[in-house]
Amino acid sequence: MKCFERLVRDFIISSLPDTLDPLQFAYRPNRSTDDAISHLLHTSLTHLDTRRWNYVKMLFIDYSSAFNTIIPSTLTTKLEHLGLSSSMCQWISNFLTGRPQAVRMGGHVSASTTLSTGAPQGCVLSPLLYSLYTYDCVATTSSITIIKFADDTVVVGLISDNNETAYLKEIRNLENWCQRNNLLLNVSKTKELIVDFSTKQERNYQTPVINECPVERVDSFKYLGVHITQDLSWSCHINTVVKKARQRLYHLRRLRDFQLPSKVLRNFYSCTIESILAGNILTWFGNSTMQDRRALQRVVRSAERTIRSELPDLHSIYSRRCWTKARKIVKDLSHPNNRLFSLLRSGKRFRSLKTNTERLRRSFFPQAIRSLNHTTTQY
Repeated sequence: MKCFERLVRDFIISSLPDTLDPLQFAYRPNRSTDDAISHLLHTSLTHLDTRRWNYVKMLFIDYSSAFNTIIPSTLTTKLEHLGLSSSMCQWISNFLTGRPQAVRMGGHVSASTTLSTGAPQGCVLSPLLYSLYTYDCVATTSSITIIKFADDTVVVGLISDNNETAYLKEIRNLENWCQRNNLLLNVSKTKELIVDFSTKQERNYQTPVINECPVERVDSFKYLGVHITQDLSWSCHINTVVKKARQRLYHLRRLRDFQLPSKVLRNFYSCTIESILAGNILTWFGNSTMQDRRALQRVVRSAERTIRSELPDLHSIYSRRCWTKARKIVKDLSHPNNRLFSLLRSGKRFRSLKTNTERLRRSFFPQAIRSLNHTTTQY
């Protein structure tokens, strides 16, 4: 059945327009968590870079059992609007309705019940159907951005002149949209993070209210595996990564003690330690401090001594991935950040992004453009 679901999933994806919901970064070719986080950070940093007194509010949304609340009739209506054939919509409706379900515990089986809402857990089609179910959840004003990766949603409010009216209105619109689409907002797990680099001006931040409950404000939040803090520094994230990677070094030493070949040890390092150190590296490495980079590199050197072989340093990994990701974005005209890469009149180099602060200059997209231009200069 899963093989057939994959065929249906691929058919649906091929039938959808490239411009559909550009800020949904899940289940799309050439999209990843790196793209979602990079877009979030670039949107925020660009706004903060424009005027000294600007600030950014990020509302990280949590849904209660998001996949289980999909209404098949509402979904098929949306799919018809997207241009899917009536036969495909009918098949999806039949697939989601009338599903018997029972609970087995040991030798005991509960009475069966029939479900006609939600998408099955673990189903190949469920994530894609959910993303299509929420494609019309978009911002209504230019100062607000709604970024999605499957059901991980963040509302980004770009605040100027202390005016949060549009931001609070967008949250009310989101609350109303959820009510119309049978999605439940989990207010206790929904958090707000404020990025404000102004130290001289006192702020009177307004607390958003959802379902008559105030949203908790936090100093940091783990979004798609990356710890984002209110000052957009990366020591918190890097300390967590280093601690986790060091725990894996013990297993690497144990494998060495069993006299496994160097090739096996390198593969183990690449899969279990380097994958942690370099996870989402495009989003945070550029603005990391030298102290944090040395802490990361110490883990690499410890692994080198254990394996007795040279390993790639993280800066090289970052530079290579930065160039590779930039090339993919340039070739993908439907990518929401493709517009940032504009060629100069010569047609050989890309126009550098205007930056007023070092924080924005060292972020991913300005670094990516410099990487492409450096390669062009070399050749």
